[in-house]
Amino acid sequence: MTDHDHVAARREITSALLAAFERRHEVLDVIVEAETRPDAVEAIATLLGTSRLGGEAVMGMSFASLTKDARRSNAAELEDLDSRLNFTLAERPASAGETLVLEAFSDDDRDLFAARLADVGSAGDGSGGAAGDLDTELAAARDRLDSEQAAWFVAHEGAEKVGIVFGELAGGDIDLRVWIHPGHRKKGYGTAALRKSRAEMAAVFPGVPMIVRTPGVQPS
Repeated sequence: MTDHDHVAARREITSALLAAFERRHEVLDVIVEAETRPDAVEAIATLLGTSRLGGEAVMGMSFASLTKDARRSNAAELEDLDSRLNFTLAERPASAGETLVLEAFSDDDRDLFAARLADVGSAGDGSGGAAGDLDTELAAARDRLDSEQAAWFVAHEGAEKVGIVFGELAGGDIDLRVWIHPGHRKKGYGTAALRKSRAEMAAVFPGVPMIVRTPGVQPS
């Protein structure tokens, strides 16, 4: 996740909390009327015009957050974030991760991986070495996936494949890399894929620390 994405996410949360302070009676009403927590989060997000990220933050807030001092602190933080931020989640809606889905990499994703090889110009194993030909790379990847030394996921936005998340066991850690197709960059998909990947990697490699890396792109 980039620094701007951290700021954008924090701004979304802070803004939602401030809105919840102002409309606290309405917020309480929709929570009481909700059947489940996910229903309550969705209702809060709709009421306040925020993302699910903001709705979750409001749902999890404590009574201590309702004091005047806490409200002043949040207002000051929002002002600071506004001064540092040159875009909002409205301009990068994908970064909230609400519609992105990760699915296990398969042979049907051959074309997407070929695009990644052409874009990055290095091997898919994260070693930084030169890429082999497509068939060799995919065969090596399949061996690592089958032996549970790696876990790859394709990021889907509806019917579109927007990128790949690579998880490789290396020295007791998960070397986690996110590649987004050039045609889908600067929309927040990298942030969303990173968020979604944490749960997926934890399921495949329980208890293994993750190290997030940003691969270099081959100069054009």
